[in-house]
Amino acid sequence: FTLQQGAERAEGIAVRTTQTSALNATILIAEDNPGHAALIKRNLKRAGIRNPIRHFTDGQAIVDYLFEHMPEEQATAESYLVLLDIQMPKLNGIEVLERIKTSPKLRTLPVTMLTTTDNPHEVQRCHELGCNNYVMKPVAYDAFMEAIQRLGSFLQILQLPTVSPTDSHSQRL
Repeated sequence: FTLQQGAERAEGIAVRTTQTSALNATILIAEDNPGHAALIKRNLKRAGIRNPIRHFTDGQAIVDYLFEHMPEEQATAESYLVLLDIQMPKLNGIEVLERIKTSPKLRTLPVTMLTTTDNPHEVQRCHELGCNNYVMKPVAYDAFMEAIQRLGSFLQILQLPTVSPTDSHSQRL
């Protein structure tokens, strides 16, 4: 993720910028609660994240973007990272995750489940479907802010695959 200008290290860990570095990724947040979405954005910025962020308020909206609109908007390959809530209208986060991970074009897209749901069966199901991380959103405000800032620090060192616009003829699920 894009660090503040001039920053070369994230919490003592050297950050390499490569073509597939998270330093160049667009963050896609699927979160129906506007308060949670604002806190996520604000605290990722506090953690040094300066990447473009797109916010979707329901599961269908992010699916539409990923399967229909995204390839038309970009002329070059780009990296994405999805932060996905579970409890959303239209399509829930598990349904969105399943569609992403069964798509030949999108299956390598990193997905972090970011939710208040701590049901062990849902945690297991998300990992079985291919989520990369499962992060609990704490209920307490200060703990929520700290969790997102820690997530931001983690995101700064990730290497991500790119989504190529040449793959735009893949099947819509």
